[in-house]
Amino acid sequence: MRDNKTQKGIRRPKIDQGQRPDINKKQRLWNEARRMLFIIVGNLIYATIVSLFLLPAELMTSGTTGIALVVNHLTGFSISAFVLIFNIVMLLAGWALLGGRFALSTVASSLIYPVALEICSRLFDGVVITENKMLSTVYTGIGIGLALGLVLRSGASTGGMDIPTLTLNRYFKIPVSVSLYVFDFCIMLAQAFYNPMENVLYGILLILLTSLALDKMMLMGTTRTEVKIISTKTQEICDGILTKLDRGVTILNGEGGYLHQEAQVVFSVVSNRELPQIERIVRGIDPESFMVVSRVSEVWGRGFSMSKRYMSDGQETADREV
Repeated sequence: MRDNKTQKGIRRPKIDQGQRPDINKKQRLWNEARRMLFIIVGNLIYATIVSLFLLPAELMTSGTTGIALVVNHLTGFSISAFVLIFNIVMLLAGWALLGGRFALSTVASSLIYPVALEICSRLFDGVVITENKMLSTVYTGIGIGLALGLVLRSGASTGGMDIPTLTLNRYFKIPVSVSLYVFDFCIMLAQAFYNPMENVLYGILLILLTSLALDKMMLMGTTRTEVKIISTKTQEICDGILTKLDRGVTILNGEGGYLHQEAQVVFSVVSNRELPQIERIVRGIDPESFMVVSRVSEVWGRGFSMSKRYMSDGQETADREV
């Protein structure tokens, strides 16, 4: 391992240091404001997509909206009103079965979405962007996946059918994914009784697109690049990354598998756009180095999910946001 002493001209990250109370307070307020913004925007996008594409094309879908479509077909009851009532009932059930903390995290989506759906339904009444069902299916799937991704990334739940699946998981240890697929299948099956087979196929495609878009949205902005470098000039490469890229490095001890010679591996995680820079640094110092690049889905820690801190000549400097 390398010496922990601070070298002149090179700033070393300072670890295990608490942030000042005023910084913590500002950061908490900003995080909460950003969280609420994601929840509101996500639900507004969801309601807009349903109003502009799903309902005019008479597409099938799952979740609370899918149940509302069945009820609307059988009774003519308002879709947005049913969603609101259903979400409130599920919210109360979640409060009783899963605790008040969970209910508080879902109350925003449970109320915002049905209200936004009613407003959008009135605002876009009679508006038809496209009569092509395939286009409507594609934009509905991608739009709902994007909207749900924003809400879930904020740490909130969308409420509705999330609550039965989480309840079954807590009390009967049934995996959430299994119960969710079963509920979605039952909801789609109920709509299949009064829809032509072509609509069923569009509905299956819509769910697949929603799942794909949701997965991409959950990883968007969190992917990073992991770099491992084996070289005889480990110290120079390490200092180059620290000074030119301002990224942390870790030196791992290794051993060659053929000659069994001791070797050091430089390990670092950088943003995707910094990869060309780190390649230039390494090749400029040691063109014969061995470099492995991997994509990681998420990184937590200082320099990524937390602000950086530096030591300069033994003195602590101010935090710097990344």
